[in-house]
Amino acid sequence: MTTTTTPPTTTGAPLDVPDLLARLTLEEKVSLLDGSDFWRTLAVERLGIGTVMVADGPHGLRAQHEEGDHLGGLEAAPAVAFPPAAATASSWDVALLGRVGRALAEEARALGVSVVLGPGVNMKRSPLCGRNFEYFSEDPFLAGHLAAALVDGVQAHGVGTSLKHVAANNQETDRMSVSAEVDERTLREIYLPAFETVVTRSQPWTVMCSYNRINGVYASQDPWLLTTVLRDEWGFEGLVVSDWAPSTTETAPWPRASTSRCRPPAASVPPRCTGPWRPGPSRRPRSTAR
Repeated sequence: MTTTTTPPTTTGAPLDVPDLLARLTLEEKVSLLDGSDFWRTLAVERLGIGTVMVADGPHGLRAQHEEGDHLGGLEAAPAVAFPPAAATASSWDVALLGRVGRALAEEARALGVSVVLGPGVNMKRSPLCGRNFEYFSEDPFLAGHLAAALVDGVQAHGVGTSLKHVAANNQETDRMSVSAEVDERTLREIYLPAFETVVTRSQPWTVMCSYNRINGVYASQDPWLLTTVLRDEWGFEGLVVSDWAPSTTETAPWPRASTSRCRPPAASVPPRCTGPWRPGPSRRPRSTAR
């Protein structure tokens, strides 16, 4: 399979981000919120902005064909399957997680992957959570420090990470609509500290917000979570990306909450997904967009 991808910059010159933003048209800016397929962003070739490829990879890369689906049923490039977080956390070995991160980055660079979609640091509050195997612990301290070491290992080699799933994503049943009813003290003492540790210590390139609602508000649309806490209190400087099939058609609250990217791209949303990014004719962005 073809595993190369266009680098984020194609000219070889140092990036001048303010200049690029000034030269991008409104349509081009909006296009950067979408993607060319399930795993790649769209390019803006006239400005030398190439595609960015992402891949699942909390415990091993899953770099797929352009037509690969989110369930992983199609061919993926061979890669090392590291022990999942449930196993590596049992080591209590920060140095080991750093080594795993460096190995992940080495494979990512070889396969043209710019961002690894992980690690996940949700708390293990129930043995019934279907993602427990890829979360580190029920202890925020342990989860945060191990995940920070993994992020440091990956990003030291020029590959980004996507810390997930912010926040309170603790069940798979109805996870795209369920509301986690949690008071602020419990959020700050149990569900958020691991994320805070990783953000403040390691500054992951991206943070992925969860499908679920928190006290009735979708995580991807929550200004308190994504702006007040994540950016203002913790000092996060990167991108906030939605999980891959957002479950609400209300798009206006996304930018208000500082969600930077909505995934997945329209051309590859599975038919069963309910969300704004379904296949269909493109609509010209309103001139009032920011």
